[in-house]
Order: sequence, then C-alpha cells, then structure tokens
Amino acid sequence: MSTVAVIVVTWNSASVLPGFLAALPDGMAGLDWRLVVADNDSADDTVEVLRRLAPEAEVVQTGRNAGYAAGVNAALAAAGEYDSVLICNPDIRMRQGCAKRLVDSLGSGVGIAVPLLYEEGSDVPHFSLRRESSVPRALGEAVIGNRRAGRFSWLSELVTDPDAYRRPTRADWATGALMAVSGECAAACGAWDESFFLYSEETEYCLRARDLGFATQLEPSAEAVHLGGESQVSPRLWSLLVVNRVRLYRRRHGVVATEVFRGAVLLREVLRAVLGRQASRAAVSALVRRRRGWSRSSPRP
Repeated sequence: MSTVAVIVVTWNSASVLPGFLAALPDGMAGLDWRLVVADNDSADDTVEVLRRLAPEAEVVQTGRNAGYAAGVNAALAAAGEYDSVLICNPDIRMRQGCAKRLVDSLGSGVGIAVPLLYEEGSDVPHFSLRRESSVPRALGEAVIGNRRAGRFSWLSELVTDPDAYRRPTRADWATGALMAVSGECAAACGAWDESFFLYSEETEYCLRARDLGFATQLEPSAEAVHLGGESQVSPRLWSLLVVNRVRLYRRRHGVVATEVFRGAVLLREVLRAVLGRQASRAAVSALVRRRRGWSRSSPRP
C-alpha cells in the first residue's frame, strides 16, 4: 500500500480544524497515511486543538506568519518518505474515499489530481478548473464576466462547461484547496514558491508541473466540501489575489505584455468598483500602486 503524506497549513484555524479532522478518516479510507501540519504562528488555540484531537500528527511550528507556500514547504520537509502527498486547506471536508480516488488517478502523465468541490450548503459543483492567464481572457472577464465568458476557452480562465466536471478533465491549473501530488511530480517540481505569500502559489506550481510534463486533472468521483471564499468578500485578500495574478503573469511574459495584461485586469476591477464593489476598489488602488516593478517579494495581507 502506498504511503500518503497529508499536508495542512494552519493560521488561526481552531474553528475549522475539528470538522476537518473529523472527516479525515473517511476521506483517507483505504490509504496508509500520516498527517503533518505546519502552523504559521497562530494566535488562537490551533496547536492545542491539533494536539488534543490529532495527537499522532506531526506539528511543525514555523514561528511566524510565513505564508501558505512556506508552510507547505515546512510540512513537506518534515513528512519523511512518501509515495504521494495530499495538500489540504483546513476548511476542506473530504467525503468518503476522496483521497484514494485522487491518488489512484495519478500517473499516466497526471501529476496533480483535484476533486469535485462543493461550497458549503450547495449541491452544485464549484467551478474549480482554470486556464492559464492571457490578455484575451482577462479582457473577456472584464467585459463579459468570467462565468459567461468561461464558455469560450479563449475568453476566460474559468472553465464553466458542466461536462468538464462530469468526467476526468485536464486543465492548466485548479483551485488549490485540496490536491493530490504524485511523488514523482513533487520531486521534479521541488519547493513551492514562497515569494507568493498567499494566492497564485498553487497556480505557479501547477503551471510549473505542466511545463515539466505533469498534468493537473479533475477526478469527479472524488468529492469534498470547501468552506472558503473569504477572498471574495475581503478587500485586503481580494487585492492580494489580483496583484499576485499580475505578478505571476510577469514571471512568464515580457514587460509590454504584462502592462497590457495589467490594464485588462485593472479594467475589470474598475468596472466592478463603479458598481460599488468594495473589494474591487481596493484592488484598483493596489494595482495602481504596484504598477512599477512586479518584484519577487509579495505584499503581506
């Protein structure tokens, strides 16, 4: 039986951890697994909850709010040997057999497997598959909206075709709330990019894996519930998401192309700010401030 390292990064996660831990045995059924948690200096009783409810878990205390990628790297370093790794947000609730279905779908060119995600209280799958950023896609999302534009592969990053969520479907990247990574893919990709404090780190990782020949694929028979969504309502987090999206684009394209892309992203946020969306107003301000030089350092939330 293959060994799976279950990696979780926490920061003030005491309220969501009990539900994650309660669902873990059913979600990991049929696998030999061990839990490794990297805690980014939580101010609440996250570590105490872990030690009480999961005394067998390896807990790595980073000693600072190091960011998601840094937490993943710290946990991976402490995980020892494994055949595959499951990287989870603590606000994930895996359904029965989820992890085994993900792990079983790895191989044959698939280095990263993701489940069918549901939002809490919804029986409609979340659109979690994404295409790589491009100027036409950024413009399509600005003018039409990502859900409507998502029907056309050249007009949106978001994959909204319902059929794509009914079968194993490969994508450039996917929402990183829960992903299984093969040991071969993890070894080839190396460490997660810690210059992204939060957001775009999973995008960068999936694109890097793709460049090395490892696809990201949805496994629809694996199901999980995601309680997240804070970035959609928090101006601070939404700004970070938008800025890091442009920073990642700059890594893979030239200065001129990045300025055009930034303009398209800015247009989207301006149009939504005019409609009164506070998060978009904050994103506009952040994009304007960050226009000169998309440095490797990421703003802290």
